[in-house]
Amino acid sequence: MAWLGKLWWPFFRIAAVLWLMPFFGDPRVTPLVRILFSLVLAAIIAPMMPMMPAFDPFSVSTLVLAIEQILFGVLLGLSLNLLFTMMFLVGQLLSMQMGLSMAVMNDPANGGSAPLISQLLIIFATLLFLSLNGHLIALDIIVESFRTWPVGESIFALDIEVVVQLVAWMFASGLMLAMPAIIAMLLVNVTFGAMNRSAPSLNVFSLGFPMGMLMGLFCLGLVFSAIPNRFLDLTVYVLTQMRSVIGA
Repeated sequence: MAWLGKLWWPFFRIAAVLWLMPFFGDPRVTPLVRILFSLVLAAIIAPMMPMMPAFDPFSVSTLVLAIEQILFGVLLGLSLNLLFTMMFLVGQLLSMQMGLSMAVMNDPANGGSAPLISQLLIIFATLLFLSLNGHLIALDIIVESFRTWPVGESIFALDIEVVVQLVAWMFASGLMLAMPAIIAMLLVNVTFGAMNRSAPSLNVFSLGFPMGMLMGLFCLGLVFSAIPNRFLDLTVYVLTQMRSVIGA
């Protein structure tokens, strides 16, 4: 049972991480594929695992250990998922400022509708994340977690405060990326508002909507040009925080 634990416990932790991890946790990836991929990864890293505690499949302690591994994997997956939620938030802020908040499409990842710009930014962020080998670093952190936080250690030994701080970081980073475009669109709206007050008969707002959208697309181009460098810094920060969660 101790030998089998080298495959059993990593499977629970990896499956929980992949459930929330971007790209792997997409609902378009069927649960069967995700489970098989977790089993393959657990089998690959099993020879590198330290000795695991023996377990009785029908005992309550085994159930508690399994729940702890799932919770630990959820914390790691949630830490990385906040990075992409931040990009989704940037798209929502830009859509509202550009007047495209009604331009939505079906979002299979969240089970609802999402702005087109948010979907575009999520795809862009996913491609950047894969090009930076972020998925490989995240898997390396998972493997390292079995040495820094071995199976059998209490879940309360983890630094949960780091994950809580990442939630505040998500909103702050999203606002930071969208702030230049928000200020530019605010200036456009203030300008057309002042023109409308000075000459009400010109019906400036009929002209202001397409001009505002054109300015928004220009700001969106500036945001896209700035995202790669900023996304690299934000990805490094999130992966560093994931290491600090496991005490590495």
